[in-house]
Amino acid sequence: MITKLSHTTVYVLDQDEAMDFYVNKLGFEVRTDATMNGSFRWLTVGPKDQPDLEIILMLVQPGFLFDDQSAEQMKNLIRNGKMGTGVFETPDCKATYLELKSKGVEFLSEPKQQPYGIEATFKDNSGNWFSLTERPE
Repeated sequence: MITKLSHTTVYVLDQDEAMDFYVNKLGFEVRTDATMNGSFRWLTVGPKDQPDLEIILMLVQPGFLFDDQSAEQMKNLIRNGKMGTGVFETPDCKATYLELKSKGVEFLSEPKQQPYGIEATFKDNSGNWFSLTERPE
C-alpha cells in the first residue's frame, strides 16, 4: 500500500541557480546536497513546514536520463515555459504574491478567484511554471 509521496522532480537548467531561487526567493530549505559517483549531484529542497516532501532539482543533461537530443528538447520545453509542474498552497495568495513579486519572482498571472480558490501562477528561474493557490475555507 502506498502511503505518501516523499520526493518529486523538477527539471532545472542550472542547479546552483535553481537552489538560490527556491531557497532565497521561495523560502524553501535545502534537504540534501550530495555528489554521487563523482559527478551526479542529488539536490533536494522543500517548504520549511513540510519536512516529509523533497523536491529534487534535477539538472537536465545528457547521460543518466537523457541522450543529447532528448536533453536539448527538454531544455527547450523548460525554457519556453511548457512545463507546468505543480501547485504550491498558501493561506493568503495575495500576500504571498506581493512578497514573492518583491523578491523578483516572475508571475504569469495575478491572484484571481477561481472555483477552487484564489490562484496566481509564476515561473521559476528555469522556466517551469507553478500554481500558487489559496484554498477556500
